[in-house]
Amino acid sequence: MIEMILATIFFPGVIFVLAVSLFYEWIDRKLYARFQNRIGPHLTGPFGLFQPIADLIKLLSKEDIVPMAADRLLFTLTPMLAPALMLFACMFLPIAGPSGVLSFEGDLIVVIALLSLYTITVYLAGEGSNNRFASIGAVRASLQLIGYEIPLTLSLLSAAVAAGSLSIRGIVEVQAEKGLWLIAGIQLIGFMIFVIASQAEMEKIPFDIPEAEQEIVSGWEVEYGGRRLALFRLSKDLELFLLSGLGAAIFLGGPLGPVIPGLEPILYVIYFLLKSIIVLAIFTLIRALFARLRIDQMVSFSWRYLMPPAMILMILTEVIV
Repeated sequence: MIEMILATIFFPGVIFVLAVSLFYEWIDRKLYARFQNRIGPHLTGPFGLFQPIADLIKLLSKEDIVPMAADRLLFTLTPMLAPALMLFACMFLPIAGPSGVLSFEGDLIVVIALLSLYTITVYLAGEGSNNRFASIGAVRASLQLIGYEIPLTLSLLSAAVAAGSLSIRGIVEVQAEKGLWLIAGIQLIGFMIFVIASQAEMEKIPFDIPEAEQEIVSGWEVEYGGRRLALFRLSKDLELFLLSGLGAAIFLGGPLGPVIPGLEPILYVIYFLLKSIIVLAIFTLIRALFARLRIDQMVSFSWRYLMPPAMILMILTEVIV
């Protein structure tokens, strides 16, 4: 019980996940800057490494304002619920071994459900602000969910069917037994769908439609500042880590790889981080290459170009298995 508590709090639990999530934000910002021929964060700490935590501390120290017209209950609860949902989902990632801090048959479905609940939280956060721009952003977030959720779910379930398990641990172990990542076969299509749908889940370009600073003044976040905005920014970092790690675990074998006897715990963490950073780099490259879509274009793209291959992939996987 003590070991379980320590693992949950320290490694590979809450503190480790929070630290790595901020580190992933730094990688994302540095890569995005390099793709655009800029420098990116470089002053706070070596190579700007401490910039994400400096930004977080700055927001936490700012004045906390609640608009008079806002729903105080939603305005207070949603910023706390968003990072809590993402932290809970991260506990299922196999960071230091084949299984996460939490693991059971069907945990992949739980992670998918938590991602959907996060989007619902975003919707409630926007509507709770009682601001016209926030309401537009909230509606856009819910419309995006209709577009990308089914392709995202089908891509992950196709991998689960191919591995014969609905647990993340089971999918990782099947890849280890076969000595072949799922991405090496037909699930490459699933990985591509996963990457595009995850970009929409994270509201990153070209799917940053619910925020769209140039159009609706940060969208559903417009009324949030101080501690509340800091919690939402932290939840986005956690979501970035979660989806990068989930892609690495489901399609790239997770933490497993060649090991030296006695060094397995260290190598597992290194493999997981390296693979998830590769997925993160793909997310960042897409963000740097494309311009924002309109909400109707996004939903149309999802239903026309993501849904059919996702359904075909699921059928092919069933036939092959």
